[in-house]
Amino acid sequence: MSSLTSEYRYFDDAPSQGAEAAAPAARAASNDALHGHLRFAGLGKRYDGAQGQVRALQGIDLTVRRGEIFGIIGRSGAGKSSLLRTINRLERPSEGRVLIDGEDIGGYDTDRLVALRRRIGMIFQHFNLLAAKTVGENVELPLRVAGVPRERRQRKVEEVLRLVGLEGKRDAYPAQLSGGQKQRVGIARALVHDPEILLCDEATSALDPETTQSILALLREINRRLRLTVVLITHEMEVIREICDRVAVLERGELVEQGPVWQVFGAPRHPATRTLLAPLQQKLPEDLLGQLQDGRRQPNDRLLLELRYTGASEREPDLAGFGMRFGGRVTLLQGGVERIQGRTLGQLLLAVADTPLATEALRRQALEVADSVEVLGYVAAA
Repeated sequence: MSSLTSEYRYFDDAPSQGAEAAAPAARAASNDALHGHLRFAGLGKRYDGAQGQVRALQGIDLTVRRGEIFGIIGRSGAGKSSLLRTINRLERPSEGRVLIDGEDIGGYDTDRLVALRRRIGMIFQHFNLLAAKTVGENVELPLRVAGVPRERRQRKVEEVLRLVGLEGKRDAYPAQLSGGQKQRVGIARALVHDPEILLCDEATSALDPETTQSILALLREINRRLRLTVVLITHEMEVIREICDRVAVLERGELVEQGPVWQVFGAPRHPATRTLLAPLQQKLPEDLLGQLQDGRRQPNDRLLLELRYTGASEREPDLAGFGMRFGGRVTLLQGGVERIQGRTLGQLLLAVADTPLATEALRRQALEVADSVEVLGYVAAA
């Protein structure tokens, strides 16, 4: 096999028909309730290094449901890429199992592995396009390698280019495209074999914010229309917040937290998760931090309260009601809330003055309208 064919071998496909086509769907329906679409069971991965073996993954137990968009986050070296590449067996686990539709893929021979990879598409960070080939030729290549007849190849290329919004770019070359257009070509190429699972390896990391939003919107539409199971790894928390249903956090090769995005973002439990989410959190402004004092020194000093909304309840900020509850003058100094998966998440920084309530009474009143409250201290009146 040529090096070009080897590079694209995992895109190989041959159309299934009749009973052969129905069998995987029937197995998926019966197994999904028990196993999910994709499951890692006690998964571990070690690499040989100059100083001995290096542990990349250890004890990963995780289930990805059919049709969801599942995010995997972690700091550099956490094991994200290693975990993603075990799904299509580009990496072989050192221990544990990867199950797709309830079936362990660890013992697959070459033929079964090729058949597995027909069901999985992959999108890369740096597009992996061939500069000397046109957009159409790049997208067509996996089909040509697989021996799909030319007429069918042409129809499929037109179909997927239309899906990703590049129907007018078939004869263009990668050098003539923007970064977002190049990634759309990569997405089209990943879809030419009608995969069940789509893997995204930092698919938006090389794009500007506006282009990132357009690619995320496209992935959401593909997930909705084609009902693909999407697994993506990223270090961009905004991507997880924008597109994912659930998220898992890796730290030094271990699974330290997982759950719905609203839950993990609203109340992160593990220090690694809190560190990753820190850039999304608002901090006390420097001017107020410099004035902060433990107690009231002047009668008109203001008490600072930080109210947090974690999505765990149905509470929403009631700005009009804050003054009535606290019995004084309430000022919103900074803050922001958003809706993630139908839940209210965010934080507000309030300054309360001229209130007859003691500090603890204020805190109790605030807990009636927020999921958590922190008393930060006092600052002088503005």
